[in-house]
Amino acid sequence: MRKDMQRLGAVLVMVGFLFACGPDGPVAVTPDEAEATAREAYVYGFPMVMGYKTLYAYTIDTSNPDYKGPFNEVSCAARLFTPEDKAVVTPNADTPYCMFWLDLRAEPQVLSVPEMEPERFYHFQLVDLYTHNFAYVGTLTTGNGAGSFLIAGPDWTGEKPEGITEVLSSETSFVFVVTRTQLLGPDDLARVEEIQAEYEVRPLSEFLGAEAPPALPTPGFPIWEEGAQFDERFFGYLDFMMSLLEEPGPGEEPLWERLDRLGIGPGHDFDFAALPPEIQEAMKVGKDASFADMEAFIAETSKDPLSSGKVFGTRAFLNESATANFKIDSIDILRATAAHMGLYGNSAAEAIYPTFLTDADGHPLDASANRYTVTFADGQFPPVEAFWSLTMYDGATQLFVDNPVDRYLVNSTMMDDFRFNDDGSLTLLVQKDSPGGEMESNWLPAPDGPFYMVMRLYGPEADALDGAWTPPPVIAAP
Repeated sequence: MRKDMQRLGAVLVMVGFLFACGPDGPVAVTPDEAEATAREAYVYGFPMVMGYKTLYAYTIDTSNPDYKGPFNEVSCAARLFTPEDKAVVTPNADTPYCMFWLDLRAEPQVLSVPEMEPERFYHFQLVDLYTHNFAYVGTLTTGNGAGSFLIAGPDWTGEKPEGITEVLSSETSFVFVVTRTQLLGPDDLARVEEIQAEYEVRPLSEFLGAEAPPALPTPGFPIWEEGAQFDERFFGYLDFMMSLLEEPGPGEEPLWERLDRLGIGPGHDFDFAALPPEIQEAMKVGKDASFADMEAFIAETSKDPLSSGKVFGTRAFLNESATANFKIDSIDILRATAAHMGLYGNSAAEAIYPTFLTDADGHPLDASANRYTVTFADGQFPPVEAFWSLTMYDGATQLFVDNPVDRYLVNSTMMDDFRFNDDGSLTLLVQKDSPGGEMESNWLPAPDGPFYMVMRLYGPEADALDGAWTPPPVIAAP
């Protein structure tokens, strides 16, 4: 009897490997298959899950200090970000933001912008759920004149209505909008606030004076749990995000089929805890391996100061970049890298982000052990149409560093405040303690520990885009 039970137990274990009982019935996968699928799914879904963190904070969780407002309402702030802004990693403190989400399921939305001063840079960055920058409205694309732009989801098939400047089509029904309006000086915030008040979003039916279509039910947005993007909770959020996508993008069908066998995707309500322990463990191993792949890719690509311009853009651009710049077939790792290092970064034509993770000798930046300098030779400042900046981030949180002078960056608007060297060069002091005296104007405060820096070039000129100009190295001070 005991031997029979042992044999039965062995059979049941094998069945568990082949047909793990998921929340929606049998899942025909082995642990090896589950591990491989999880490894692929993590890098595929990471930018979407990071995007959901922002969506939930900005649009769903009214108690969140980062809450902006409901879908399809412009939300602006005539202020600059501080260390207290935590919803988006690697934030910008150069430009007052407008940030809001669009729900395009029922009908398109119309974005209207006022005429802008010729010297002021601005743009609306339109980002789909994949984190593709599928379109821009602004200085470098549509100009500084007034206009109304129709933003349509994948199911809209209408013709361009009268009064619409341009139709901008998204491959997903939910769209994140990031607006940056250049601050022309310390006394310019009031004018920026006036401009922001003229930004408007309206349903197409309202714009046309027509009857609105029936409202659609609100999706059951799951509560965001902090840190979920790094552990097994990730797969539940991926399941939900795939339900918002509704159908796979180009070339994604095989992965969706494999995820479906795990109970992830449209029509499922994924429950990681309901899977057999061996399948759970296999998925954790796959996730961890995928994250290691991502970090290794970041470490390698970050050696190129122009790498940011190769990992942000449209789907078509990323497909070209994957082949031309990285000799790989999939764009998933590009999107994941971009989301991890700087969620919602701009396409290269709008801005590039030379990133500093190491000093000139290849050592990780750590202000608890070193002081650093960054020196621009005379006449070798970043070549831009608009402005440039160098921003400090805590290596652990990827957020701004709290400091006694409330300085999170240095930029081109501060040129009159810097102390220049006798040869016309400019040396920035990167360290945790103030240098004091006149040199404090050149101080970029660092945390008492690991950090990294991001340079932003808005409206980069040709020399910046083709590598003829490169940023100066970070030198560990003696």
